[in-house]
Amino acid sequence: MPQYHVYGVGNALVDLEYEVPDSLLDELEIDKGLMTLIEEERHHQLLDKLADLHSRPCGGGSAANTITAAAQLGSSAYYSCKVADDVTGAYFLDDLTASGVKTNLDRDALAHGHTGKCIVMVTPDAERSMNTFLGITREISVTELDERAICDSQYVYIEGYLVPEKNARAAAVKAREVAQANGVKTSLTLSDANMVNFFKDGLQEIIGDGLDMVFSNEEEARLMFGASSIEECVEGMKGIARQFAMTRGPQGALVYDGERLYDIPARKVHALDTNGAGDIYAGAFLHGLTNNMPFALCGELAGYAATLLVQQMGARLSREQMTEVAERFA
Repeated sequence: MPQYHVYGVGNALVDLEYEVPDSLLDELEIDKGLMTLIEEERHHQLLDKLADLHSRPCGGGSAANTITAAAQLGSSAYYSCKVADDVTGAYFLDDLTASGVKTNLDRDALAHGHTGKCIVMVTPDAERSMNTFLGITREISVTELDERAICDSQYVYIEGYLVPEKNARAAAVKAREVAQANGVKTSLTLSDANMVNFFKDGLQEIIGDGLDMVFSNEEEARLMFGASSIEECVEGMKGIARQFAMTRGPQGALVYDGERLYDIPARKVHALDTNGAGDIYAGAFLHGLTNNMPFALCGELAGYAATLLVQQMGARLSREQMTEVAERFA
């Protein structure tokens, strides 16, 4: 039996979340609903503009949120990433450790630099708009991979946000290749419409000849395959993955187990913040998959966790909330 249910690789970020009006997005020239990579100078400019607003710091990074969710639900998990020897890096490492996630990070051997941060602006319609300063996580490479841990896992999970940086993309490809060579299942999230819009070829490089599981939302799928209908999205997803989950916001999700397509309805709730919803969805789904849960039930579990998350501020649920989720689907 493998030691880890899920091995993840992705960016290590600390989120700074703000509630803002749409007018401020316009004033700051923020692309609403998307993740935009920014340099350090722009990062400080935005923080200066937001100085009078209260922020909520939280351990982040898309795949880190996913792996943490799986661990909180009871899965054994490992996360490969890169942080610096600064206060932010120590915060991230402590948060990861407290969540029960094993990692490649060695507190006594962290490199000098700045740990990545993500400014998350949440508007009254619950949409999140992210501006990410990658910092030292931009330097993540194959060096951060633990091949022994990959080989001792049921699934490898890769975030699409790795695609813009050459060395990070190479690490994603290497993780997929090591997994496939050793009978470990592979999974990927397309992550964001901007990643698909600008780095489709890089995503295809990570995908290779196909993966075991792919997560996306409908917009990402439409962009990935040039699809004009949901049926075309489904066929496109079948072309890159043996199984998939495609979320559709208030319309729920379509999940495909390799033979049958399930339409999982959404629960009607009042959303406050959609930041992290796709991440926790993937984490809960992978927890279900690696713990022998029926495929459609994995979709219900994932949808329930995401529904709870969007009703509060922040990209993660508490350990206590996740324990209740796990017990509900035990």
